[in-house]
Amino acid sequence: MKKQLLLFAFSALALSSCKDDDNVLGYDLDTLRGEWKNSKSEIISGKDNKTVLYSDTPSGCAVKNTTLFRTDYFTSYTEYGGVGADCQITAKHDGKFTYDADTKDMVVTYDDNTKISYRVIVLSSSELKLLEVPSIIDYNGDGVKDLSYITYKR
Repeated sequence: MKKQLLLFAFSALALSSCKDDDNVLGYDLDTLRGEWKNSKSEIISGKDNKTVLYSDTPSGCAVKNTTLFRTDYFTSYTEYGGVGADCQITAKHDGKFTYDADTKDMVVTYDDNTKISYRVIVLSSSELKLLEVPSIIDYNGDGVKDLSYITYKR
């Protein structure tokens, strides 16, 4: 009887501690899938991770810039330029991305071999916020690397 109880306890523990990584990854990829528009770029102080050192909201033709993610790990960035309402595609960069649902790390590699690493800070059906990693800029010259965030909306 004790052996059966012990076997049952271990079985219950093993079953309850299993995590289906494919379901988490599938959910995140499905949420990420689609077109996103850049709504804000920010540089935040690396000293306190609070102080906004720089903020930019797209205007003019840049409001049409889009980043596309697909569940087959394809990504594309389309940039618009022009004057007034005459906006035309000025650049398009296609590539692939990797995503780790546990660590929230994303690496985008464009076809020209440009590679950018991010950490996903927010991922919802309407907002995507990425932190560029590793931090490579010291925007305010204080000797501490500052944090570069990009926020997208649908």
